[in-house]
Amino acid sequence: MTSATDGGDRAANAADRRADRAFRRELFASVRAVDLLALLAVPAVLLAVFTLPEATRRSLAFAYTDPTLPSAFTAHYVHLGADHLLGNLVGYGLLAGVGYALAVLSGRRRLFFTAFVTYLGAFPFALSALNLAVPRDAIGFGFSGVNMALAGLLPILWYCYAREQFAPAASVAALPAVFFALVGWIALLALPVSTEGIGLAGPAIGLAGALLAVLYAAGSGVRFPRPIRTHAKSVASRPGYGDLLAVGAVVAVGYPVVGFPSNPAGGGSVVNLYVHFLGFCLGFIAPFALLAGGAFDG
Repeated sequence: MTSATDGGDRAANAADRRADRAFRRELFASVRAVDLLALLAVPAVLLAVFTLPEATRRSLAFAYTDPTLPSAFTAHYVHLGADHLLGNLVGYGLLAGVGYALAVLSGRRRLFFTAFVTYLGAFPFALSALNLAVPRDAIGFGFSGVNMALAGLLPILWYCYAREQFAPAASVAALPAVFFALVGWIALLALPVSTEGIGLAGPAIGLAGALLAVLYAAGSGVRFPRPIRTHAKSVASRPGYGDLLAVGAVVAVGYPVVGFPSNPAGGGSVVNLYVHFLGFCLGFIAPFALLAGGAFDG
């Protein structure tokens, strides 16, 4: 005997499977071979550089006391340890992969690759130059600054995807609210917390970021025409599309936990939180300014 409930469940499951297949068909149809080659070129370069002798790799690192223009660029593609390289490869795969999927399914391929090429070609020079503002007798190396730029791009792509697939009335003018909220989150992660002195900075900046996010969202005219629960049901009713939205949100919020550890010292090196923060901020601000200015319209 089959109940009406069982029949309804089977119908719902069949509808979910059809929606998931539709999502995969659209995603695969949107992916281009040349795009994948461009994305895969980065890990290929990082692995190739890692095969060089250690002395050569050290010569390519950026020495803060003796900076050179070539090393300002090459340092961001150099890793001295396998663990460091593996961590950045995994981070790159996650950020670039999810970001690319969000971009192609929101019609923002040009935005993604404009930012991608800029991060790879220009950001190493910019991040190295800004690093000189904090003088120290050390060397800088690693791809994490560029990864953090991709992390800064991700919330923009996520917002564009959410608008394209679920909320077409949303405006890009609200995007800085997301930025302020994430900066507050980063402050909570990176700054030590205590009840006195500098230990209050993290919670204070976190609270300020949250307040700025709310105020900016309110000031930009953000409206929620339907209850949040209705929005959630709309997302859940579209398997594949809703899953990607959730994955993008988790990565956007979760990756700063990796990029801004509470104890940056370890393994004989120190995580450069300063360059990570610069990468994240510049990675958001530059493409947002172009997007808000209509550079990618049409």
